[in-house]
Amino acid sequence: MPWSLAPSYGSPFVMDLDHGRRYGTIEDFENFVKLAQMSPNLHHSGGTICEPTDVAVNKRHLDMVYAHMRYSDRAFLGSITAPERAEDSIAMCRILFGADFVEQNCVIMGNFNTTSPLVIDGVTSRGIRTYAAAGQGTIHLPFLLGGAVAPLTMAGSLAQCLAESMVSCAITQLVRPGAPAVLASFISSMSLRSGSPTFGTPEPALGSLAMGQLARRLKLPLRCAGNFSTSKLPDGQAMQQSMMSMMSAVQSGANYILHSAGFLDGLLSMSYEKFILDTDICGALHAYLKGFEVNEDTLGFEALAEGGPGQHLFATQHTLRHYQTAYWDSAVDDHQPWETWDEKGGLDAATRANARWKAQLAAYEAPAIDPGTDEALREFITKAKDAAPDAWY
Repeated sequence: MPWSLAPSYGSPFVMDLDHGRRYGTIEDFENFVKLAQMSPNLHHSGGTICEPTDVAVNKRHLDMVYAHMRYSDRAFLGSITAPERAEDSIAMCRILFGADFVEQNCVIMGNFNTTSPLVIDGVTSRGIRTYAAAGQGTIHLPFLLGGAVAPLTMAGSLAQCLAESMVSCAITQLVRPGAPAVLASFISSMSLRSGSPTFGTPEPALGSLAMGQLARRLKLPLRCAGNFSTSKLPDGQAMQQSMMSMMSAVQSGANYILHSAGFLDGLLSMSYEKFILDTDICGALHAYLKGFEVNEDTLGFEALAEGGPGQHLFATQHTLRHYQTAYWDSAVDDHQPWETWDEKGGLDAATRANARWKAQLAAYEAPAIDPGTDEALREFITKAKDAAPDAWY
């Protein structure tokens, strides 16, 4: 299954164990791009990893797209909040990759939400058409809250999701037949006592499995689910909900999984510690989806025969050949005996993740970029910013 894992998207707040919850900044945004770049378990740099609220709304997309280009060498999402911001994202790609290359290849995608129930607004449709006209990719999904903007029954939510996503995908083909389009879903349950969204619950997980079947029937690539949670801390609730949601995504056959790392607080907050814990889960899922081979070597008959019945296998040739690669090895989990763990400070997973993200940022090295290209990108940004006053909408 070709698949791509990307960080979370769209949170106005960030949080860590040192400073708590606060509005995101462009420094936070760049940090998360760097952390994604350093993770071997993510394929994609993401999009609006967090909102850089210290930059004007009408200009922040320039800094975000540049951050993906400068601090990562992976694919990324462009701006979708206004058609002109979508145009800027594609124009920057033409500088980075070359106009001819962009004309012939998909180098960027936009992630578009319908306005449920059953509305595609003018800003959204113009943004879709901007990407499609340039031959670039688009992802199409409603954000469905059962009982609020969609039927609370899963069958009803799925039917609405399919209809809205298919119509949104179809717009691309009216503009440019063959333009890349991704079917998608974001189906969420609700706490009907409070009206708050709930994430990582079993019913939407079933919805992801069904969307996988529908996408295969339509022969369209699929985006769904992610490491979702409504927990306010990177704790047991956060990871239990995330695993429920993420397992459904990978088992649905999803090709692109946004929100794979950092999602906390019902998507309102991007967490440094949960980013690390989530990317560790992503590593486990790589091993899970890889499966296993069955052959003479992997069956291990020689390991059992070498020492005979009742003998341990620690020193067998089979064990020595495979011990470094047989099992996935977590970068965060603690497997020490209680006494050793306690002597070393009794650190919980969130505290270990806190130390790890700091160490990774300290060790980060930016990928190479042609100096002339970098200068052209900076000049484009400066010119675009100077052309209009700051606007916070």
